[in-house]
Amino acid sequence: MGKNKTAEEIMSEEHILVCISASPTNARIIRTAAKMAQAFRCGFTAIFVRTPSDIKMSEKDKGRLEYHMRLAKKLGANITTVYGSDISYQIAEFARLSKVTQIVIGRSSAGRRHFWSKPSLTERLAETAPDIDIHIIPDSDYLSRHGRPYLSKKILLPTAKDIFVSIILLIATTFVGFLFQKANIDQENIITVYILGVLLTSLVTKSYICWILNSLINVFLFNFFFTEPRMSFTEYDAGYTVTFIVMLIASLITGTLASKLKEHAKLSAQSAFRTKILFETNQLLQKATDDEGVISITAKQLIKLLDRDIIVYRESGGKIISREIFAARYPSENSDMLLDYEKEAAKWVFDNKRRAGCGTDVYKKSCCLYLAIRINNRVFGVVGIYLKNSSLDEFENSILLSILGECALAVENIRNAKEKEREAVRAKNEQLRADLLRAISHDLRTPLTAISGNAGYLLTCYEKLDSQMRTQIFTDIYNDSLWLINLVENLLSITRLEEGRMNLNISCELVEEVADEAIKHAVRQNDSHRIVKKIDDELLLAKMDARLIVQVIINLLDNALKYTPDGSEIVLSAQKSGEQVFISVSDNGNGIPDGIKPQVFEMFYCGENRVSDSRRSLGLGLALCKAIVNLHGGEIKVEDNVPSGAVFKFSLPAGEVKISE
Repeated sequence: MGKNKTAEEIMSEEHILVCISASPTNARIIRTAAKMAQAFRCGFTAIFVRTPSDIKMSEKDKGRLEYHMRLAKKLGANITTVYGSDISYQIAEFARLSKVTQIVIGRSSAGRRHFWSKPSLTERLAETAPDIDIHIIPDSDYLSRHGRPYLSKKILLPTAKDIFVSIILLIATTFVGFLFQKANIDQENIITVYILGVLLTSLVTKSYICWILNSLINVFLFNFFFTEPRMSFTEYDAGYTVTFIVMLIASLITGTLASKLKEHAKLSAQSAFRTKILFETNQLLQKATDDEGVISITAKQLIKLLDRDIIVYRESGGKIISREIFAARYPSENSDMLLDYEKEAAKWVFDNKRRAGCGTDVYKKSCCLYLAIRINNRVFGVVGIYLKNSSLDEFENSILLSILGECALAVENIRNAKEKEREAVRAKNEQLRADLLRAISHDLRTPLTAISGNAGYLLTCYEKLDSQMRTQIFTDIYNDSLWLINLVENLLSITRLEEGRMNLNISCELVEEVADEAIKHAVRQNDSHRIVKKIDDELLLAKMDARLIVQVIINLLDNALKYTPDGSEIVLSAQKSGEQVFISVSDNGNGIPDGIKPQVFEMFYCGENRVSDSRRSLGLGLALCKAIVNLHGGEIKVEDNVPSGAVFKFSLPAGEVKISE
């Protein structure tokens, strides 16, 4: 047996739906529904069915409708707007899909007056939603007008265009009638031509007067031109009255249907356009890369949606900063005091995270409606929509809130991404420092231990050592010192590069002189390898900072000396190609595997190869080479040396010899 539900569980399953209208007493209905939802502690939804006839709603009714929607939202209702001409069906279908259990609606006191009158909204709703409890509260006559077009004087009275079109159609149908008569076609077919003219008139004109007059005039025209005796009204047939009635009914039915179709098409077009704006905004915001781009896209999309001026106050450091105005209709004639008033309204919205300005109870004299761009309690700015004696409908308001939500989410994502990048950079820097400290503490111990050990040995046993042993110890101390000096130079250069303090002194230098200086330094450190210089032109010039390029070549030579066995040949070559000078250092060692070639220029990367003298490298030399070459506008790369070994090649801008006469 199933478990019995508690009273709280039963109440939580309830869902109350209240119907919103522009009726003066609708506020009482909304409050009643809110009290019921509070008593049941259940879901509360407010629905407004927008019909084609609502396009012609008066400003007074629009104002009441907006007030009722704000009231429902204030009382905790979720506002929903649906579209359709059959209000009862739309409410019943929404209630079924949303699992609504109770509907609260107002009813006109008028009721059904005649047996031929249509059922009221509440009666139709009871028929379409028989399984839902319906609470009917007495209302004004407003609801009885729902579903019936608002007939205004502008619609009843024909325009000049309607009159002109009607006259053209009358002339056209009469002309076609004469053609039929000349072709000896029966009068019955001529009557159908006039009926067709009436139908066309009802389709292309908006006034009921045009439809009625056109039907009547068509009867007289047919009687005058096509019945015996022609060109007179001496004979009148009672059938003409029937013809007139048929034409009139046809025109009224066709015109009414055409009018409804046009209004439905207009509503559908508006809904499609607004949905397109929302989808387009989402796509554009995904492409934005900074706050300014997000704000600009949002403002432009709001202008498309609302066709109103937009004012944006961006946030920085927990307060709103520069104001940006999009579009040109913002009232520049306002005094400074009014502009200060607008800024105060925007600041109030930023601080309180609530809307204010035109159409609200806070800063109601403002020209704009101000809303916060926010996610939860985090505000990224304030948007102002210029209204001034106008208002937004509920659907515009819902799309507006959706766009602002997308804007806030995009700004948050961009800021989070930037923060992650900064964190990644900080983490990388910390990792580099940690690697550097580990490398220095581990790898400097070997040469320093050797230097201190050899020095101590000389101090205690100098007299006992022969000259050959002394020379060997001094040589070891010297080599270890040179290695440390080279390491310190690389460290200092890397530090200057990272801090942006490395200034280049570019000048045209002879490549051969720079190569000789680097070779001289390398030979002092290692004489067990053969270094060969191959330079095509003794006067080959390149634009460089000679001191830094010497350091690059020394590092490349030192790298080749470390990773090749004694007796290997290392070739330093240079040649010009176009506007570039290419300098390369090649060896005939074991080479570099293809898998690690992209990593050899990374800082602290040493690979798996052991140095020939069993001393680890810190992995700074090649990283420094790449940085220096890039500063000169060149590139450095590593290739295979055929048949064995590796080639490090970098480029520099070629120089020219200037001869002064």
